[in-house]
Amino acid sequence: MACHSPTPLLDEYELFVNRMNTPRVVIDNASSSSTTLIKVDSARKHGILLEAVQALTDLDLSIKKGYISSDGRWFMDVFHCTDQQGRKITADTSYLISRIERCLTMDPLCDFSHNRVLDHLTSLELTGSDRVGLLSEVFAVLADLNCSVVEAKVWTHNKRIGAIISVKDEKSGSPIEDKQTANRIQARLKHVLKGDNGLRGAPLTEVLYPARVGMDADRRMHQIMFADRDYEGMDDRWRKEEVSTSSLLVSVQNWGERRGYSVVTVQCRDRPKLLFDVVCTLTDMEYVVFHGTVDTTGDLAHQEFYIRHLDGNPISSEAERERVIQCLQAAILRRSSEGVRLELCTKDRPGLLAFVTRTFRENGLSVTRADISTKGPKAVNVFYVTDAWGHMPDQKILDAVVQRIGEEDLKVKEEPWHRYCSGSAAREGGTGGTGLLSIGSIVWKKIWA
Repeated sequence: MACHSPTPLLDEYELFVNRMNTPRVVIDNASSSSTTLIKVDSARKHGILLEAVQALTDLDLSIKKGYISSDGRWFMDVFHCTDQQGRKITADTSYLISRIERCLTMDPLCDFSHNRVLDHLTSLELTGSDRVGLLSEVFAVLADLNCSVVEAKVWTHNKRIGAIISVKDEKSGSPIEDKQTANRIQARLKHVLKGDNGLRGAPLTEVLYPARVGMDADRRMHQIMFADRDYEGMDDRWRKEEVSTSSLLVSVQNWGERRGYSVVTVQCRDRPKLLFDVVCTLTDMEYVVFHGTVDTTGDLAHQEFYIRHLDGNPISSEAERERVIQCLQAAILRRSSEGVRLELCTKDRPGLLAFVTRTFRENGLSVTRADISTKGPKAVNVFYVTDAWGHMPDQKILDAVVQRIGEEDLKVKEEPWHRYCSGSAAREGGTGGTGLLSIGSIVWKKIWA
């Protein structure tokens, strides 16, 4: 009797398994008159929600609402998205689907977001005590060591500073691979960052090759500031003032022993990348989001997540609950845009950043956040500045800085979401929250029916 090869059946089974494990993305522009629905189905794994949010965020999409559900081994998301101007997405949907799916499968052809590296750059990772003029000193050292800054992110929070700076050799245009040169850069920067460390320990300076950029750099920024424990040691009065100013409310509750979830609720003024910052922090703290809802009403964002630790247990102690609250508060406040937004667009040249930040320092301005990039021969930089006491700078000082750097090069801008600072939802303490809770109740009735 002839034996039949099982190969065709095995091939069909492998195709079926691959199809089940491959994320599927559907874009629906017909169901809503104001937003585009993006539906993501995938096999559940740790970090899949972050990957989905990361992909949408890096496409410069704004997530207005979201419904997250994980049923057994399957993960389902529905996101209501717009562009940054609040309009429905008009781009080619097949193109968007392809890009999102590639990034969810960690496809090396995905040209944005996940673990993107630039082998012609070297990254410097820095943390330390913040002070007025510190960034000026950092860029002065790099200019003196012939390091050309190509990209950089700088965040400050709770009197700490974190930065990832991607550089190349000024003369050769090559990455800095020589160990002796890297050690010299590290030593000089550590001396600058040393400052008054108090009880917070020594500053961190790392020289990494190749460089990481894009959203991967954003996630890394959260990680290095979390490792620096910027969420600790905050003066209670200052914390309450900062949280109150940003209309930020974070709560964590356990949802009954039978359900076995902890419920994390976040409410604050909406801003770009807010959902990414929250989900990134939960993921890196090794919590898994099983269900959740996201809603934006006017300027107020409300997010609710049902989580467990990777070991399957909910939050089990008051100390752990308080730590999650502090870490989420810190993650949201790190990227909050304090101060006046200054946009610099000019021809890149050696020492440009050292000159600009020295001008800030000489006029008593403190940089609270910076996004630095180069596009061809142009330097395209954004700085948020306050006075030395963290208040809005005097207009005369801003005028003097603009005059010194160049009126055609440096512009004083207002972010679109800054206009919401006195919005009615924020003043009334959460008109959007009630609506979301009723949405969440409906979702849970269906889940537990």
